[in-house]
Amino acid sequence: MLAVCAITLVLVMLMAMVRAFAGPTFFDRVLAVNLFGTKTVLLISVLGFLFGRPEFLDIALVYALMNFISVIALLRYVEYSEGKDAS
Repeated sequence: MLAVCAITLVLVMLMAMVRAFAGPTFFDRVLAVNLFGTKTVLLISVLGFLFGRPEFLDIALVYALMNFISVIALLRYVEYSEGKDAS
């Protein structure tokens, strides 16, 4: 059952990457990359349970924090860079 879950997560990650490359706006692409990062955290967790390696959960938590901080930083950068061009 965990193997089926892992395969499904990989398929969803591929769909997110297609959306990231084909997204019509910047924010669609950022949302797709964030979705890809979230599904990566889930995949790392599932693989940790599948292989019997509980330390994968620590790696997944660190990856989740990096994903969250990078998306927030990217959106803040775009917000401030657009604000300076307008004035």
